[in-house]
Amino acid sequence: MKAEVLKRSLEGLIASRIPVFVWGSPGIGKSSIIRQIAQERGLECTDLRLSLLDPTDLKGIPFFDKDSHEAVWASPNFLPKDPDSRGILFLDEINAAPPSVQASAYQLVLDRKVGDYTLPEGWSIVAAGNHESDRGVVYRMPPALANRFVHLEMEVGFEEWQQWAYSAYIDSSVIAFLHYDRERLFAFDPTAGHKSFPTPRSWEYVSGILDAKLPKTQLLEVIGGAVGAESATAFMAFRKVMDRLPDIDALLRGEAVEVAEDQPLLFALISGIISRLKSSDATEALEHALRFAMTLPKEFSVMLVKDMQLNGIPVERAAQWETWVEAFAYLLE
Repeated sequence: MKAEVLKRSLEGLIASRIPVFVWGSPGIGKSSIIRQIAQERGLECTDLRLSLLDPTDLKGIPFFDKDSHEAVWASPNFLPKDPDSRGILFLDEINAAPPSVQASAYQLVLDRKVGDYTLPEGWSIVAAGNHESDRGVVYRMPPALANRFVHLEMEVGFEEWQQWAYSAYIDSSVIAFLHYDRERLFAFDPTAGHKSFPTPRSWEYVSGILDAKLPKTQLLEVIGGAVGAESATAFMAFRKVMDRLPDIDALLRGEAVEVAEDQPLLFALISGIISRLKSSDATEALEHALRFAMTLPKEFSVMLVKDMQLNGIPVERAAQWETWVEAFAYLLE
């Protein structure tokens, strides 16, 4: 499932309190989607990394109750207790936990209780993990535990990542580069043994590295530590194109600018325009952007308009919209 379809499916399952397991390769944003749903729905989110727990950490520690003369379980303080609370209990990396810890999760997942602890009624259980083929530290999930979940598979899609990246103010050069070379958004080879490789998460790190204003002499090596040497070299070569970009703010003010018909440059220019429009509500800027789109090579004009639509920019309201449609509608069929 692509991210948006997965998110809608999760929202329904979480509302129905049906346990769900999200599968996907490392770094593609599984946990980010869970946290986003919790934030949007006003839910608490307790993130448990079962790979870091012992069996007794989940079930609790037994002690003698002198009043009842019985052994009782002291439930862990990281599990939600308030009976009126609402949230998501997120069991991340569940299949990276040793079998003994997974066994402790059986009852919690199916019966919503473990030991003397009962999960409050308003809480849902979501788990996530990597594939065994990803060659991470994972254990085969026992059928008894696997059968307690609805299993969903998460895929990486550039368009959905791009939409998120603009809203998260990811550096426009990162968006432009991945628009130009989409294969580098996620390039994980479990057989290669590389410590760093391109994933949506590691490209977010690259944006943060650029914000850190490191000396240019260090950027290649540091970015290589996030996405690998090959992707870092290609990205830094692409960034040199950014130095030849026209003044985008002047373009959106309606001033004349010269743009070379260079493919990497046009990818970078489109990402820069979208980033500016996302951070501005100026109607005039949108009009000037659409007017400028009329001067672009047809495939880049369509790309710019589709990216506007994808990112919620109301291009259809522009006075220039009908003129653009008349010129380029045949390319949209």
